[in-house]
Amino acid sequence: MTIIKINAITVPADNGDELARRFAARAGAVDDAPGFEGFELLQPTDDRSTWLVITRWADEASFQAWSTSPAFAHGHRSEAPQDGKPAARPVGVSSELWSYAIAGGSAS
Repeated sequence: MTIIKINAITVPADNGDELARRFAARAGAVDDAPGFEGFELLQPTDDRSTWLVITRWADEASFQAWSTSPAFAHGHRSEAPQDGKPAARPVGVSSELWSYAIAGGSAS
């Protein structure tokens, strides 16, 4: 049964573009993980400051295997200092992981 994992990240308004840039730079990094079914990064279109990272997994075991893998750790590490500049700071101020099962919907 597909499970949905949502990382709700609170991002100050001036950091949203940087969050999107960092996700774009890692595009496809999780695509080959066993049990991975899909991903979306949702940007708020109202006055909210919470971005949603939505992933779909074949089962909880697949998500847990990925979230404890070296690939996950590598993708979620802080960016290293470059060209004498300090390491990139986190763009979010907080995050929460939500977990859901699909309970209904449309066929399309």
